[in-house]
Amino acid sequence: MKTTGNTVFISGGSAGIGLAIAKKLSAAGNRIIINGRNSQRLQIALSELNDAVALQGDLSVEADRIRIAQELAAQHPDVNIVINNAGTAFMNNLGDSTNDAVGKAYQEINTNYLSVIHFTSLVLPHLLKQADAAIVNVTSIAVFRGNKYLPTYSASKAALHSYTQGLRDTFAENDKLNIYELYPPLVNTEFSAEIGGANGIPASEVADELLLALANDQFEVPVGDAKRFHQLAEPLSVSSH
Repeated sequence: MKTTGNTVFISGGSAGIGLAIAKKLSAAGNRIIINGRNSQRLQIALSELNDAVALQGDLSVEADRIRIAQELAAQHPDVNIVINNAGTAFMNNLGDSTNDAVGKAYQEINTNYLSVIHFTSLVLPHLLKQADAAIVNVTSIAVFRGNKYLPTYSASKAALHSYTQGLRDTFAENDKLNIYELYPPLVNTEFSAEIGGANGIPASEVADELLLALANDQFEVPVGDAKRFHQLAEPLSVSSH
């Protein structure tokens, strides 16, 4: 699809991967709408972007999802790309009975999976009216295998991965709407600091790979180490349109 002249909504766009994507797409000549929970962080992010606006809100909360979808339709009718990037993760020791493993899992499943399904259903009618539209779901290298540090986070992203494949199949015959999945590996962001993010790749590398994928209509977008795992899993995937 075209990589300039779009209006792009990015959840979790005030920091980390979301902000890196916002900067890259802004520099390419796209209008950017960033979302985040913290107003101060959104304002700081806006100072680093050209021709961008912010919609504050927590997409893990149903009322905020509904409000933001309504604001997009009413105030930004030319939105044609939605990037579902907002997420949450917890170190979750399944062997510690005092750890509240299920409480952490509930939050991860709600934010990383259920909220994405609901928000996508809210914005789909608008996107389907556009001449050239896309949904980008940001999953993770963790979809390919869980681990003892982030077992329930990995499960939530694996669920989002499966949903994304189903969404792509649903609209396989619609040439005006493309469904992308972005698989970052460990990335050096504040989000991943607790799990050794300082050893990860820069967020700008993830943004570069996404922009290239959009230009080439490459709907599966593994980045860095995720490419190796994706190559092994790819024969099991249903081909995209």
